[in-house]
Amino acid sequence: MTLRNMTASLLFAGLTFSNSALLAEDYIIDTKGAHAFVQFRVQHLGYSWLYGRFNEFSGKFSYDDAAPEKASVEVIIKTASIDSNHAERDKHLRSDDFLDVNKYPEAKFISTSYTPGKDGKGILKGNLSLHGVTKEVEIEMYSIGAGKDPWGGYRRGFEGKTKFTMTDFGIMKNLGPKSKDVEMTLSLEGIKK
Repeated sequence: MTLRNMTASLLFAGLTFSNSALLAEDYIIDTKGAHAFVQFRVQHLGYSWLYGRFNEFSGKFSYDDAAPEKASVEVIIKTASIDSNHAERDKHLRSDDFLDVNKYPEAKFISTSYTPGKDGKGILKGNLSLHGVTKEVEIEMYSIGAGKDPWGGYRRGFEGKTKFTMTDFGIMKNLGPKSKDVEMTLSLEGIKK
């Protein structure tokens, strides 16, 4: 191989590597436009569902269509922003019986792996830090879609669902056996950086 051919081959390889590295897209979760939600539900005494959400959170994610297994997500939640549509209940949920927001003002999820499945579904694993405890959780993810928006940007959206037991995170208030688990839904719409 001549020096000229070797140089051309190395240049081509470098360009190919650079292009593949650039395929990953970074997104900021669109909380300013209220196009993202962190919602939860808990059974109330086993008779009905109590629904709520966190009004203040931020985050980002990275996704590559060619290598979805490299996806990553980070979400930070302001725990005092809990909103169950009932002021007295929200005050109780912020107290040391539950979230203890003065001591633990933030909850955080940082992904560690993503396993893509069929039809836009996959399993996102990561560490959830809540109430001073960090544990691994699995989130069942579903790709909603991606494309250009009317303002010249590019967006991508996912929905994820997970469930965990409150006592696993040191929240010991006993509301009865039917109310020990929290189901969470994350609706994430990101704007490409």
